[in-house]
Amino acid sequence: MEGRDLIQKFFKTTSYKRFFFFFISDIILIILSLLLSFLIHFDFNLNISYNSLIIEVGFFFIAIKLVAFSIFKIYRITWRYVGINDLMNLFIALVFAEMLLIVLSLNTNLIPKLPITGMPKRIFFVDGILSLCLIGGLRISKRMYLEIIRRKGPITKGKRTLIVGAGNTGDIIVRDMKRQDFSYFYPVVFLDDDKTKVGTYINGVKVLGSIDMLKDAISQYSIEAVIIAIPNLNHKMLRKIYNVAKKEKVPIVKVVPRIYDFDRPDINLKRLEDISIEDLVGRQIVTVDYREIRRFIEGKTVCVTGAGGSIGSELVMQLCSFEPKDIILFDIDETELHNIGLRINRLFPHLSGRAHYITGDVRDRVRIHEVLTRWRPHIIFHSAAYKHVPMMEYNPKEAIKVNIMGTYNLAQEAILCGVEKFIMISTDKAVRPTSVMGATKRMAEEICKAFNENGIKGIGLISNSFGNNTKGQEKEPSPMTHDPSPLTHHPSPDFPHPIQSSTRFISVRFGNVLGSRGSVLPLFLEQLKFGGPLTLTHEDMRRYFMTIPEAVSLVLQASIIGEGGEVLVLDMGELVSIKEIAEELIRIHGLEPYKDIDIHITGLRPGEKLFEEILTAEEGTVASKHEKVFIARSSKYYSLTEIEKILQEFKAVIEEPDIDGEKDVRNLLRQYVPYYEEK
Repeated sequence: MEGRDLIQKFFKTTSYKRFFFFFISDIILIILSLLLSFLIHFDFNLNISYNSLIIEVGFFFIAIKLVAFSIFKIYRITWRYVGINDLMNLFIALVFAEMLLIVLSLNTNLIPKLPITGMPKRIFFVDGILSLCLIGGLRISKRMYLEIIRRKGPITKGKRTLIVGAGNTGDIIVRDMKRQDFSYFYPVVFLDDDKTKVGTYINGVKVLGSIDMLKDAISQYSIEAVIIAIPNLNHKMLRKIYNVAKKEKVPIVKVVPRIYDFDRPDINLKRLEDISIEDLVGRQIVTVDYREIRRFIEGKTVCVTGAGGSIGSELVMQLCSFEPKDIILFDIDETELHNIGLRINRLFPHLSGRAHYITGDVRDRVRIHEVLTRWRPHIIFHSAAYKHVPMMEYNPKEAIKVNIMGTYNLAQEAILCGVEKFIMISTDKAVRPTSVMGATKRMAEEICKAFNENGIKGIGLISNSFGNNTKGQEKEPSPMTHDPSPLTHHPSPDFPHPIQSSTRFISVRFGNVLGSRGSVLPLFLEQLKFGGPLTLTHEDMRRYFMTIPEAVSLVLQASIIGEGGEVLVLDMGELVSIKEIAEELIRIHGLEPYKDIDIHITGLRPGEKLFEEILTAEEGTVASKHEKVFIARSSKYYSLTEIEKILQEFKAVIEEPDIDGEKDVRNLLRQYVPYYEEK
């Protein structure tokens, strides 16, 4: 049994084994290609000592081609899913390598004499063609075997399937069905709104017509399953498809998952997902400039606070797809860090050793200092916060400690450690705030603006660690040795001199995300599990909604738009009725609202608004270069000196174990937070 386990372990595919296999295979094929090139050049004259020729010049061919393959990321190609783009990259890499070899072979005084100097150019041309055939053939061999050689012909034992979307994703889905010998799904027809595709065939499956033909196609072809293979389809079209399919009694409706790693697409039948209420309510067409985001992230060290939360964890997953140098996951919850670590190891095994899981609290400035000075991140995404509105109404002091003081601590250390960009995740509840949570996030925005405008003049007036001192035990500022670059002065522990910083601070404000912890959907699902009723606080309650992946994609887009000091506002689409969400959720579970599951109205909770505001007359907005990202106008902001005086007042209040302390906190919020008004 142990012997069998060892054999299975030996043959189990890993990224390292795959790289080693292709690396050795490429060396062998490069030598073989060079040998064949010599044979062709010398008309297969066997009297020539080809071994000595290869030994003499082979090193140059091997070294330069392997370097070219590394530059053009040939070793990141997924063997099973190799496509035209991958083969094109291989072609470009070989052209680059052969051109470099030709340059080195030139007989000129500018280049020293090498073993390849003066080699006939015909050899390089033939070698390039043979290398493309041999190395490209190896790369495509597995796909050819799985999809052509092993194919036993169409076996219609799977469910008759209609695929919506005849693009690359639909093509990948059909190919995987073939690899599975159609054992579960059998593709019958495509639907796509692209008129140029109508009437064509993709992997032998006809593109019948537009998506509007769904009802007729289901009836005509006796469809048993519908797969939606358009990742960026908006919720209105998705709901239309879903409703038609269910009305026509199609038992299975699946949708492709989000692709995190664009270089290694992992779309297959096993990863297809059932349509969720998030898809039907919040999915929007969000297009972002992935190339620009990659330039912003690639090769840099990135830190995410609150990395285990709903927004933070999605941020981490999307950031990983852009190849950061290192990514620091900072969170107070070690269990969530462990869970996201498992996901990263599964989806991004090549990032092993570059993802660092750090437990800590943003209220603890000493811990923040330790982390930032060790890793020196270029970019910080600050998503750690208390976010639940009713809970913070009961615990306003804790909201101050985390949302305000924690942001101040992190911003201070970001400047001292030379962070290039600081992106603070804010909320629509910071607009005309009616809750403690919204008011504290608005003050966090003010802190970011003050730091961006003022640097860290007068820094150190406040204790180094907000929220951690016990009464009567004021901490002495500990000496901290900071690298003075890019600061103009080396700060003393009390920071008596003005210090200028190049750190740019921006805040990104958006509304509710579907499926986040504490949001309405998990609550409804929990109530549904126990047979209802579902509870609403008000019949007319409306909210802006977006799915977490789309909101995070826009946060990344906003992070490259912001130049510093702005509050960027995401367009969350249209206001959605919470009552309609509850009714749709009941239907998606095969039940009927008010008959099988009732909906009860409970009344507004403390601090809760009936309608959320994002684009408001309070500030107004200016368009940015992205259609869904706006810049909030704000002519007024606090100076850093004013911020520090305000925080001194908050600090004095929250450290007093006084039963009236919460009232004092609210009074201070009303005094200093623009437009704050309790409901």
